[in-house]
Amino acid sequence: QVSLVESGGGLVQAGGSLRLSCAASERTFSAYGMAWFRQAPGKAREFVAAIKKSAGSIRYTDSVKGRFTISGDNNKNTLYLQMNSLKPEDTAVYYCAAGRVIVSSMTSESAYSYWGQGTQVTVSS
Repeated sequence: QVSLVESGGGLVQAGGSLRLSCAASERTFSAYGMAWFRQAPGKAREFVAAIKKSAGSIRYTDSVKGRFTISGDNNKNTLYLQMNSLKPEDTAVYYCAAGRVIVSSMTSESAYSYWGQGTQVTVSS
């Protein structure tokens, strides 16, 4: 059982930056794919970014390409999401996820077995 704990959310003005962190209870990057999803009020949870280090693969949803960067620190068992040039439409609860995913399913919510509790990101206009 992998435990994931997100942090780093908060309130920021449009154009600002935040870095989200996801601390895992064990070494995950060697065996798991890891991802960030988000859920805005009244909307379904959606894919944001994913990384599968063992395959050298990274994926982003189109709306965050060029603004968000996903990365991981094996030594700290921590996943990051650097978010720059934030927009009001980025406002959501952001969730960290981990799972034994294959590259072709990296963007699929159902491929991930372990989830964090979420961290709120609010971008004001």
